[in-house]
Amino acid sequence: MKILAIESSCDETAAAVVEDGRNVLSNIVASQVEEHKLYGGVVPEIASRRHAEAIVGVVDEAIKTAECTLNDIDAIAVTHAPGLIGALLVGVNFAKGLSLATGKPLVPTHHLRSHIASNYISHKELKPPFLCLVVSGGHSHIVEVLDYTDMRVIGRTRDDAAGEAFDKAARAMGIPYPGGVELDKIAENGDDSAFVMPHPHVDGSPYDFSFSGLKTAVINLIHNKQQKGEEIPVADVCASYRKAVVGCLTDNFLKAADDLGYKTLVIAGGVSANSLLRRELERLCKGKYNLYMPEESLCGDNGAMVGAQGYYEYLAGNIAESDLNAIATLPISERGF
Repeated sequence: MKILAIESSCDETAAAVVEDGRNVLSNIVASQVEEHKLYGGVVPEIASRRHAEAIVGVVDEAIKTAECTLNDIDAIAVTHAPGLIGALLVGVNFAKGLSLATGKPLVPTHHLRSHIASNYISHKELKPPFLCLVVSGGHSHIVEVLDYTDMRVIGRTRDDAAGEAFDKAARAMGIPYPGGVELDKIAENGDDSAFVMPHPHVDGSPYDFSFSGLKTAVINLIHNKQQKGEEIPVADVCASYRKAVVGCLTDNFLKAADDLGYKTLVIAGGVSANSLLRRELERLCKGKYNLYMPEESLCGDNGAMVGAQGYYEYLAGNIAESDLNAIATLPISERGF
C-alpha cells in the first residue's frame, strides 16, 4: 500500500511516498531555515507563504522520485495537528483538494505520532508497546505507545519544551538560528563541568519536566558576565547547559521505564538528534533496555514519518471527510476530527 504524505506544520514543506508504513520510496523536504535565520526564528506568516509557494513542486517531486503516479497512490496522509495554524492549513487544504480530485482517502495524521513513527522506518522490527521520549522545539513528552494509534502521555513539560530551552539559551549567547542545533555543535568543544546548573524537578509529578528555571539560570549567568565585562566562555556554557537539559530528560525517562516495567525505549522528535542525548541514552540503556533512535535525517520534520504513521491511521479506519480542518494544539491521544 502506497501513502502520499504531506507535512507543513512549521517551516519545512515536505512530501513523501511510503509503502506499507516502513519502506520510503521518496522523501522530499524544502527547508526555509536560511530565510528564517534573518529573523532569529520562524516567522509564521512567512512560513505559510513559503509553504504555499513550494507545496506543488515538492509533492510533484515526491511522486516522480518514487517512480509512480497518482493512480498508484492508495491514500493521502497529511499533518493536520498540532503546529502553526497558517502553515498547517496549507498542507491540509492541498491534501483535501488532491483527495477530492483523485478520490483517494484522506488520512489526518498527528505531528507527534508521526515523529514516533519515524522509528518504524529506521527499525523495521520495532512494534508497540514501548515507551517513547518525544522531544522537539515545541514538545517534551514521555508517551506510552500502547499500539500504533493508541497512546497515553505520562509525563510532559510544565513550561518550556527542551528544544525551546536550547533555542532561547542559544539566542542569549548570540548563537544564530537554529540555536539548538548550533549549541549542540559548540558544546562538543566545551567543558560540561565548568558551570553548575540547576536540575529542576516537579513535586508530585516525577515524570514531568520543567525547563524555565534552568533557562533563566543560564541567561542570568550570561547577563552577569556581560555586566561585569567578563568574557563568556561560550563552549563551556553550552556544554554545561546541554548536560543539565539532557540529564533532566534521561532521568525522568528512565525512571518512568523502571516504574512502568518497559524494556523497549524509543526517542523521537527534533531534539532526538542531539548528540549528547543519543550518547547518554546509549550508555545508560546498554545491557538493560532495548533502545531505538531514528536516523538523524528523520529526526526533523519530514514527509516520510507522516507516511509511516498515516499507514497505521488508515488501517485503524481514521479517514476524514472534506470538512477536515487544521488544529494548532491537540493532545497526542486524540484524533481531532
